[in-house]
Amino acid sequence: MSWALKAIHTHAWDFWLARASVAAVAGLQLLMFNDLTIGPRWLAPGLEIALLLPLSAATAWTQASARDAKEDHHWRRVAWERRMIRRLALLLTALITIINLGALIALVHALLHGSATKIGQTLLLDALNIWATNVIVFALWFWSIDHGGPAARGLIETEKCDFLYPQMTIGEPREPCTWSPGFVDYLYLSFTNATAFSPTDTLPLSRRAKMLMMIESAISLLTIALVAARAVNILA
Repeated sequence: MSWALKAIHTHAWDFWLARASVAAVAGLQLLMFNDLTIGPRWLAPGLEIALLLPLSAATAWTQASARDAKEDHHWRRVAWERRMIRRLALLLTALITIINLGALIALVHALLHGSATKIGQTLLLDALNIWATNVIVFALWFWSIDHGGPAARGLIETEKCDFLYPQMTIGEPREPCTWSPGFVDYLYLSFTNATAFSPTDTLPLSRRAKMLMMIESAISLLTIALVAARAVNILA
């Protein structure tokens, strides 16, 4: 099939939602009450924004290239650019994940070895902060891997679904993955997985999707069951 005949989905609104989510994570990290990061409080958010800005510029450039592409070599160039964007997006998502996991470990350590009076007053808020960040970052993971990722969707011959949404099973039989979920769908999936600790209406199909959902559930369970429960005991 010619590259020029492929359907290119730019999903500009979804990209803006993803950017806003990264900015929200940076804001949440700045609002931490306890010192749970390595280095100055602004370091982690600064690194994330520093990666987000060139990523946003590259995405806008590639979307413009896709709209203007006509020949096969144009589509190949767009495909290459989108693969590079996806790698940078995965790097940013991995960075946020590591930072949030480090904050959770530091919070648990502070709970076990710190002053109960000092920690107990702010522990619940920091735990909620870490939990909310966890929901956002795994929504980014799900959005980044499914269908080959938003930057490559429509340009990959062998793309596969990582998640089975109800919309894919409703109505007449159809080709797999013809319905394309948006960022809000992945945010909902991440939220339900973090609260129910299991799939609800959306099923993971690939091993990587199952592993990501398992990791998110484990982090959420640790945050809620260990940290929040202990904080309630301290404040009681």
